[in-house]
Amino acid sequence: MISLVALLELPRAIAFGADADSVLLGADFPGTLQLYRARGGALEQLTREAEPVEGLLLAGGGVVVAKDTAGDERHQLYLLSGGGLGPLVVDERFAHWTPHGSLDGGLLAYASNRRNGRDFDVFVRDLETGEERCVFDRGGLAVVFGFSPRATRLALLRAGPLANDSELWLVDLATGESTQVFTHDEPAVIGAPAWLDEERFVVASSVGRETAALVREDGRVVLADEWDLACTGTSDGRLLLVEANEDGYSRLELRDPQTLELRAEVPLPGRGVVETPHFAPDGSRLVFAFSSPVEPPNVWSYDVASGRLERVTAIEGPAGLREPELHRFESFDGVEVPVFLWRPEGDGPFPVVVMVHGGPEGQFRPGWLPSFTPLTQYLLSRRIAVAAPNVRGSTGYGKRYEHLDDVELRLDSVRDLAALHEWLGAQPGIDGGRVAIYGRSYGGYMVLAALAFQPELWAAGVESVGISNLVSFLENTSPYRRAAREREYGRLDRDREFLVAASPLTRVDAIRAPLFVQHGANDPRVPLGETEQIHRVLTEKGIRCDLLVHEDEGHGIAKRENRIDFFERAAAFLEEELRDPGA
Repeated sequence: MISLVALLELPRAIAFGADADSVLLGADFPGTLQLYRARGGALEQLTREAEPVEGLLLAGGGVVVAKDTAGDERHQLYLLSGGGLGPLVVDERFAHWTPHGSLDGGLLAYASNRRNGRDFDVFVRDLETGEERCVFDRGGLAVVFGFSPRATRLALLRAGPLANDSELWLVDLATGESTQVFTHDEPAVIGAPAWLDEERFVVASSVGRETAALVREDGRVVLADEWDLACTGTSDGRLLLVEANEDGYSRLELRDPQTLELRAEVPLPGRGVVETPHFAPDGSRLVFAFSSPVEPPNVWSYDVASGRLERVTAIEGPAGLREPELHRFESFDGVEVPVFLWRPEGDGPFPVVVMVHGGPEGQFRPGWLPSFTPLTQYLLSRRIAVAAPNVRGSTGYGKRYEHLDDVELRLDSVRDLAALHEWLGAQPGIDGGRVAIYGRSYGGYMVLAALAFQPELWAAGVESVGISNLVSFLENTSPYRRAAREREYGRLDRDREFLVAASPLTRVDAIRAPLFVQHGANDPRVPLGETEQIHRVLTEKGIRCDLLVHEDEGHGIAKRENRIDFFERAAAFLEEELRDPGA
């Protein structure tokens, strides 16, 4: 029997950068994500904060630390010095996001909503003098991508006017002029530029395409695939890392950024998912985090010259973990929907838990996901199967698929869950009469919608930080998020009737399955009231609805003790509600 606590206590590690002889990484060995420097096989802990932190490695070895308070997502910026944190950009009324440093270590760029609490402007700060100036204030949500090699230009992303739509802007730091690159009328996603020099770059873009391809600054497509591509470049423009997202699995290649000629395939430790890739400043090595359904996230280092791959951290999962099978099922309208299915050992018939990812502009990828994997592997050891679909609206399968759930099509993605339920019932060894559903954030909305719109199908539900009423969610979410979310769900001034109709709370009288709900009291994205109102109504109706609120968390569960608390209770709830009545 696999211990749930042992799975939840497994730390994770992510890469934040590398220099000539060390790697800056984050790991939650102490229970929250803290910064470490890896050098010569040894790990030196750099931060010891009560809250989780993130880091940025500056030229010369300096470290910028980003930290919020109890999950409120109002990140403040500090400089690591003398074993402590010195304030750099601190005003706890506002958020300071996506810090990036120039290659010479002299400048820092970041985005903040300090002007009005809603719009994110971009600032550039001189790290020596402390002087800073606003370089981009066009309104909406903007984040920093990074400086050009000699810091004459700054690249940033601004949310576009459509659902899951992005704009690439370049700011001339001498003149202050900002220019949008790759203007487009249809929804498109654009990544961070990999600079070749001060004028030329390669970027991943889906402008005019179904999938993201690699494109030059003049809009010319230079590398395309049936899957989405992403890229990262060395600071000298001599090498390009290309990542392909193949049905959720990562494939890495090193290519010549000028000719796109293949230089090498980067070996991976297994079949899984790569995150946070970074080149050392001299391009001599690549560091990244890798995980799979059976391997927790570790940081790895790839030597470009020798082709040698070495593990920087040594986090080992227990034996006996199981890999999923990838299938596709046909939904109500003929659309093919991917689903990862984990089967317990043995013949069954097994009850099953459907796990729905958040977003909705997201994708369930077969890595080690803190909100999914420990619970998945524990349930498998308890003879409960797990299915993780990428319902319509998921990214990774082309632009058309991604927008099949926009606004008035919202409930079509819920209908995908009914088709999945039917498909599961026809699978050997699966008990179609004992199917529960689990999800967090938008996945939590999907849980509540499934229970409300398909009450006859589901035996139980577990949701975390989910939306129960699309209207009250849009009215009460953080001001900087409302406009972006209205593009996906619908506008209050135009689509209110539909938003009411698509809200689980509107059909709460139909819910009859028991429910377990969790929320962080400081959630700036989905307010706590979304969970409190569904809990109150179901409790008054006499439907079991267990409520767990963590006062020191926000939209995620960042502290290990709280993760253990939630998942132990959720697992016990699922085991109880999925128990074979005839056993």
